[in-house]
Amino acid sequence: MVEEHNHDHEEKEVDYITVVDEEGNESLYEILFTFESEDFGKSYVLIYPAGTSDEEEVEIQAYSYKENEDGTSGDLEFIETEEEWDMIDEVLNTFLADDEE
Repeated sequence: MVEEHNHDHEEKEVDYITVVDEEGNESLYEILFTFESEDFGKSYVLIYPAGTSDEEEVEIQAYSYKENEDGTSGDLEFIETEEEWDMIDEVLNTFLADDEE
């Protein structure tokens, strides 16, 4: 189950997502960015733990999802293929390179 929250934070809009694991534990994550892949016919979201500072090294997690018919976010799904991971790595590297400029 996924819930999205929007919060204004230092004049920069930050999107949050609550991830519920198999044991029912909820964790709050910030959304780095989302994108769609026509090749795989899915949408993807890259997230990292909320509350981390810019100086900290964080583990970025990636999931695929399909929006529900009413336009709300659907369930997160694990990335299962090496081809998808390669594509996500490329998109992330491009995003990070653009962000540094």
